[in-house]
Amino acid sequence: MSTPAEGRKEGNLEAPTRHPVDWQSPSFYDQEALFGELERVFDICHGCRRCVSLCHSFPTLFDLVDESPTMEVDGVDKADYWQVVDHCYLCDLCYMTKCPYVPPHEWNVDFPHLMLRAKAVKYSEGKTKSRDKLISSTDAVGKLAGIPVVADMVNSANRNPVFRQMLDKSMGIHPHAALPEYHSKTGRKRVESFVNTVAKPEPAGRTTGRVALFATCYGNYNEPHLAEDLYKVFAHNEIELTLAEKEQCCGMPKLELGDLEAVKRAKEANIPVLARMIDAGWDVVAPIPSCVLMFKQELPLMFPDDAEVAKVRDHIFDPFEYLMMRHKDGKLKTEFAKSLGKIAYHAACHLRVQNIGMKTRELLEMVPDTQIDLIERCSGHDGTYAVKCEFHEISMKICRPVVSRVQKAEADHYSSDCPMAGHQIENGLDDERPPEHPLTLLRQAYGL
Repeated sequence: MSTPAEGRKEGNLEAPTRHPVDWQSPSFYDQEALFGELERVFDICHGCRRCVSLCHSFPTLFDLVDESPTMEVDGVDKADYWQVVDHCYLCDLCYMTKCPYVPPHEWNVDFPHLMLRAKAVKYSEGKTKSRDKLISSTDAVGKLAGIPVVADMVNSANRNPVFRQMLDKSMGIHPHAALPEYHSKTGRKRVESFVNTVAKPEPAGRTTGRVALFATCYGNYNEPHLAEDLYKVFAHNEIELTLAEKEQCCGMPKLELGDLEAVKRAKEANIPVLARMIDAGWDVVAPIPSCVLMFKQELPLMFPDDAEVAKVRDHIFDPFEYLMMRHKDGKLKTEFAKSLGKIAYHAACHLRVQNIGMKTRELLEMVPDTQIDLIERCSGHDGTYAVKCEFHEISMKICRPVVSRVQKAEADHYSSDCPMAGHQIENGLDDERPPEHPLTLLRQAYGL
């Protein structure tokens, strides 16, 4: 058996570490330097090919190599590198679950953040489509589509096959992609009407028992019931709940677009508000995994010296993470009114890479006569990737193993912490069964 060279470390033998993203340096946007790093990392990926089953970036890269004159990366036209970049939607699974060469390995491979750099270069050079800028402007679209009369019109139009064909031709939105519904009674409006019934919230571990809800743009405009479900479940567990004083999109859609200045603007709007609430004794919880990840990982890596960003990072939680942390101190109610039967549960990528464990599964398994069939595969949605005409069919191919697992499970419910992933699975099932978010299922189990 061979032994490693003296002083050499294998990245998969130690916990992966992330380097700050030096996005404000002019060299970050140097295309020649970018292509040099892309070639270096692509060559390592070509020699490994461990990530071929994750997303379409890697099959695209390997096909380009195999069809090149040299059958090596040096034979690939650098203009074709953008094909690989465009298929990456920053799920982070290659970094967190597959790659043996992530830092502290000396090869220092961080594929998602290299793709982020490439997207930022593309955006800075004005090569990003207007469609992509529009559909990543979630606050603006949500506010417009959430106007009472407009919401009904938008939802009706999105279900109309003729309109969807027009949308395909005019904007490149695939006619068979699942588009989110919009609601005029937003999540924030629904929670504002609730009366707090928790008189004396009790701290437990890292939790204060007092939670400020960051509703998120998707949870606010598209799935407002999530705010209601979270409120009911948390109040039942004697957790005081309020709303973040104000909020805008966390910045994840703009991050995936490469518009890092827009991410900075979102950070400047959200972080001071959340930091003040934390100083006043509130923890922060958000129902969408991508938004929690944005505050836990991406913003701290983009702004490593910002103390308020670090403060929010340390006090924002996934809902089930929060509840299970309190369970360690006996602060979770475990008397359930009804069983849930069998649940086909899809663990969302942006939840898995938070490294908090399977807290949703752990909690739902506490419900009597409830069985969880765990599915750890990407749904291929990404929020925008699956709706684009050039990527939709590929996204459904990525989702096919998930859909197959749900079908084979023959479960009473299927669910994902990411509601967009849930609707992607629904689109693949095509049997009129809707997904049910874990918070919705937990509320049912409590009989609330």
